[in-house]
Amino acid sequence: MKILMVCLGNICRSPIAEGIMKKKCEEAGLDWEIDSAGTLDYHEGSAPHIMSQAISKLNGVDISKQKSRPIVKEDFTHFDLIIPMAIDVATQMQYILKDTYDADKVQLLLNYPFPGTGIDVPDPWGKTEAAFHEVYDLIDHACDAMIKELTSTKQ
Repeated sequence: MKILMVCLGNICRSPIAEGIMKKKCEEAGLDWEIDSAGTLDYHEGSAPHIMSQAISKLNGVDISKQKSRPIVKEDFTHFDLIIPMAIDVATQMQYILKDTYDADKVQLLLNYPFPGTGIDVPDPWGKTEAAFHEVYDLIDHACDAMIKELTSTKQ
């Protein structure tokens, strides 16, 4: 399984999601490829937001070596699932990727723990430390639900 987590700048939400999912897959013995990207390229090459790194580290997840990158058309051929953190991210992906966009590969992250709700992972950028904790907890819960769903359908 190859999964791409996507947010706007690839410095707050999607790096947290990549880090959490990688750790959970490793702990579960799942040989899955996990990556992240953003719909905007103005942070390309940057490390995750300092608060994303700090909150992740507090929870035993090291995301300090990740580097931001923009989503590219080839991602839709390489990855099995593309997981936007929010509806606006999914909309931007459609615009950017045009004819390569494949809706069958796209699922909002919080639709895993809360099916069919279309709830966004809130963007913590520019907000308080508490917002980053909230985002981490939401993503952590969603990754558990995603692994449970994806592994139960393969058995």
